[in-house]
Amino acid sequence: MAMTRVHLVIHGEVQGVFYRASAQEKALALGLSGWVRNLDSGDVEAEAEGPQDLVDGFVAWCRQGPRAARVERVDVEKRPFGGDLTRFSVVR
Repeated sequence: MAMTRVHLVIHGEVQGVFYRASAQEKALALGLSGWVRNLDSGDVEAEAEGPQDLVDGFVAWCRQGPRAARVERVDVEKRPFGGDLTRFSVVR
């Protein structure tokens, strides 16, 4: 199974709607490693790695987010798998 890593910037109404906690929950359920954090711009940034199909599932989830979120777009940048990320965490 191919391993991959992605860097995401999620734009829209994504802060104050439990986006980070929900993203962490989804990533952990998928067995992914990485992190998620708020940006000063009002967007959310995340990095996730793991098996390609599971990372794709996480990216698809990020395009919708939790119920209260209003995602306008998600910028996705593929990066080389590093294997250096541990458990998926919320960065404050």
